[in-house]
Amino acid sequence: MPTPEPATGSPATDSPAAGAPTLAREEWQTRAQAHRERIEALIGPYLQARSQGRKHPVIDFLFTYYSARPKQVTRWHPGYGVALAQAHRYGGLRGYRVDADGTARVSIEHLRDRRPLLTATLRLARATAGRPARFGCFGLHEWAMVYRVEETRHELPLRLGAAGTDAVVERQPLRCTHFDAFRFFTEPAAGLNATALTRATAIDNEQPGCLHATMDLYRFCLKLTPLIPSELLADCFELALCARELDMRASPYDLSQYGYWPVTIETADGRAQYVREQSAIADRGERARAALITACEDLLRLSDLA
Repeated sequence: MPTPEPATGSPATDSPAAGAPTLAREEWQTRAQAHRERIEALIGPYLQARSQGRKHPVIDFLFTYYSARPKQVTRWHPGYGVALAQAHRYGGLRGYRVDADGTARVSIEHLRDRRPLLTATLRLARATAGRPARFGCFGLHEWAMVYRVEETRHELPLRLGAAGTDAVVERQPLRCTHFDAFRFFTEPAAGLNATALTRATAIDNEQPGCLHATMDLYRFCLKLTPLIPSELLADCFELALCARELDMRASPYDLSQYGYWPVTIETADGRAQYVREQSAIADRGERARAALITACEDLLRLSDLA
């Protein structure tokens, strides 16, 4: 991320952007189109179905749970410190300043306003990255969310039925480390978890093997948009999609009507398959988390210079 130099005699609000590189209209439009095409290659049919009001039990989560709109993911941003020539379309977007000639850039005021978020994100990302990955949960959080209850969270049949699902939870130890998954456990299941997780101690238990900790990288990128380049958002969105698919394939639900075949974590072979796929996602998450940490560090440094 470039470090622009203040211009002599410029007002404080303009100085950080004065030496910023400016992308020509053709260049930034090409990058914006490539970004949109990348997202559409991942979920194009889903976006079309969504526009027609159809729901999807797997992909909806990336928009409903994370309170995002598809446009937030498909719209391209260069990130702080890069200006766009002839970019009037960015006028009115949160965080942007657009000059009379149409040059658009993320404002220093927006960067300053987001310092608390940058600091909190960096703290959590560093804490997660600093711990060894654990691969013994086998995705049982979804099972714990329907343990000993009559109603399920999704309008889908349970592969093993209610009694069979409960039996799996009772045979396998619950080792969830992510509070935002644990908080949806049924009351009987919560008492079976190895750790009594709380919001206050959430950061103390996060670890990089957790699928939800990896999916949350996408959430952090959403919140930090438009300060970060959309290429990082796309990386984390793609990773979150992979993690969500494994999350639900290992769940107790029958998703065959949507083309997802189960990871049967109730069997030894299924648990081994889950760990292999979870480990691969964690490896990708490690690289994405490192990129996010670097981006936050750079942005905080730039805000200090302003």
